[in-house]
Amino acid sequence: MSDGSLTQEEIDALLQGSASLDLGGKGATPSTASTVTAAQRTQFEGILQKTVASQASNLSMLVTKTANFGPLKVDVIPKEKLFQALEDQLVQISMPFSEGLSGEHLYILPESLAVSIAGLMMGQEGVELNEAALSALQEAIGQIAGPVLTALGDSLRSTVMTEPPTATRIPKDALSVASDTLVVVTYPIMIEGEMPADMLEVFTADEVIAILSKATPASPSVSPKASPTVGQSSGFMQPSTGSALAGFPGTSGGGMASPFQGMPLGGTPPMTAPNVQSVQFPSLQPGPPPAEHGNISLLMDVYMEMTVELGRTRKLIKEILGMGEGTIIELDKLAGEPVDILVNHKLIAKGEVVVIDENFGVRVTEIVSPMERMKDLT
Repeated sequence: MSDGSLTQEEIDALLQGSASLDLGGKGATPSTASTVTAAQRTQFEGILQKTVASQASNLSMLVTKTANFGPLKVDVIPKEKLFQALEDQLVQISMPFSEGLSGEHLYILPESLAVSIAGLMMGQEGVELNEAALSALQEAIGQIAGPVLTALGDSLRSTVMTEPPTATRIPKDALSVASDTLVVVTYPIMIEGEMPADMLEVFTADEVIAILSKATPASPSVSPKASPTVGQSSGFMQPSTGSALAGFPGTSGGGMASPFQGMPLGGTPPMTAPNVQSVQFPSLQPGPPPAEHGNISLLMDVYMEMTVELGRTRKLIKEILGMGEGTIIELDKLAGEPVDILVNHKLIAKGEVVVIDENFGVRVTEIVSPMERMKDLT
């Protein structure tokens, strides 16, 4: 990755809007029953603006180049106006809400931006938007959407989740949006060495209204408590001797008893001393030790997950995305080597694979000693 510095041309592109999408500006509010007010639009924009840095960081890690997001923009428009502003060919990534919210939620990428992101993730130039490239885009959008879902969940004080992303390359006429009134978030994206482009995130107006109606309001500021003044009762007694008032007329230091000596500032009678007594604890007598494993029977009917692991391996993302039917994956175990038996993902034994009727099974050949299991904790 580079040092992340931007040229003046790239900065100008981000500030002016990286693409030519014209959604009508912030003032374009459709005349429908489910509308979002200007104040709500500003509030929603503020929630999402906090996620821009995290989204850019996630995208930078995926494409191994510096990615910058310009200031986002929120528009409330009819879906017909969205169709008019889009390019002829695009990639739609659908992520409908599954928990915390319900309804439509999708991302729209121009074909040029989709090709750039997929190509950088796969380490190839000029990739076609085939199944492997669309899988890469699904992974990218899943990572980009993470900070947004977290921010929405924080606002609602609940968990917000979506279905797994599904990417489709379509002409704009085939874009599937059921709602008539949409809230469209425009993210200007600048990836190092690539042409700037806009990514769109689409919500329905009803969803945004539901989010903002349930959003936690900001906590009111608490003003500090005023200090007590003369004439008000305070919890402190004015000292009678050796105080800073000693030597002034009317104090004990001046030879005369102060009329306020021993009284609180408010003029109320002095507080009586509390009755303090020491606490008496009974002596502890040694008792019989508890029965060993006396409560183990309480856990006998608790299920635990047991798995048998044939082997493991590590692959690069581009290798995983390039897998298809017939791909052979080499594992880290030799043929005939014992398989691992795990309980709740913790290795407890080893064994050999057998066939029981028509099912696979495993015969335990070795129990892992407690000392070997303890090594995993160090």
